[in-house]
Amino acid sequence: MPQPNTTDVAAIDALVAEMAEAWNRGDAKGFSARVADDCSFTNVFGMVFYGHAAFEQRHREFFETVARGTRTTMSVAKLRFVREDVAVADVHCSMSGAQRLPPGIQALQDGTVHSRLQLVLLCESGAWWITAFHNTAVTRLPTRA
Repeated sequence: MPQPNTTDVAAIDALVAEMAEAWNRGDAKGFSARVADDCSFTNVFGMVFYGHAAFEQRHREFFETVARGTRTTMSVAKLRFVREDVAVADVHCSMSGAQRLPPGIQALQDGTVHSRLQLVLLCESGAWWITAFHNTAVTRLPTRA
């Protein structure tokens, strides 16, 4: 395994922070800014979409309906470099402020919805791009062992 480069770690952390900021503005274009043209996207319902345009459109629809006015936090819980130019990021996400939730999505007692996001990132020409985006809803927080 390659040793993580602090510049790359910082760039990936910044990418995730920029996505959270775009979400909080309800900005699908900004949320999709670092998504590759050929990205695969699996949402919390297991629906699969391909391509940047589909990713952006799906999030535009989501921000206009279920996620309208919501706030999110996103933090990289684990980052693993498979190669110097390929990384896998496990991201913890939370969403608050939802007025209604779709069937199958549960909020915790405090009204916060949690998910786990796995990103596969590829570095091209010095910039990191999301090439795979897989989101899984947390139906209840796991207990600590």
